[in-house]
Amino acid sequence: MNKSIVILISGRGSNMQALLEAKLPCRVAAVISNKADAEGLNIAKAHGIPTAVVSHRDHPDRASFDTALAGIIDDFQPNFVILAGFMRILTADFVNRYKGRLINIHPSLLPSYGGLDTHERALKDGVKIHGCTVHFVTPDLDHGPIIIQAAVPVHCHDTPETLAKRVLREEHRIYLQAIRWLCKNQVELNDDGRVTLRHRKQIGFALISPSLE
Repeated sequence: MNKSIVILISGRGSNMQALLEAKLPCRVAAVISNKADAEGLNIAKAHGIPTAVVSHRDHPDRASFDTALAGIIDDFQPNFVILAGFMRILTADFVNRYKGRLINIHPSLLPSYGGLDTHERALKDGVKIHGCTVHFVTPDLDHGPIIIQAAVPVHCHDTPETLAKRVLREEHRIYLQAIRWLCKNQVELNDDGRVTLRHRKQIGFALISPSLE
């Protein structure tokens, strides 16, 4: 029986759209947003996916919002909860409720550049390689066990917008791959918090930026 996922969004949800358009070996049970005007809800409806809204503005604090959100998620009984541009910091109780089942994508090569404005910060620091990371969510923000990463070169004339566009292309690729692995039981989260991939070979090549002569 195919596994199921619930996707959480706050806006348009380009990663969500990429997931919906892919032939994933799982069922998308629902798309849930904390904003009623999130464009991604209309995209989900166009794909025939059930949607729900749990507005954080209707709750006095983060804990009560998370409790309400968890109640809606659990109605769909998903195997995994996928964060796709969900712009809320989740409480430790919520994260622990879905331990090993809560997945996020972040626009940097974690553990570098956790938090916001990752592309601006990378350019300011002059890094030559940037990228994105899919990871299990833990109470330690943007520091959960890493499933997969993609690296891209940083060009000398990049702006935050051009760099973000290059990274986003890779986000759409690796998030699909991570969820495929999860739904096929090919990813294992060990007791020590390390991720192993079953039956996967790792290719030993380097991305060097700027390139060697």
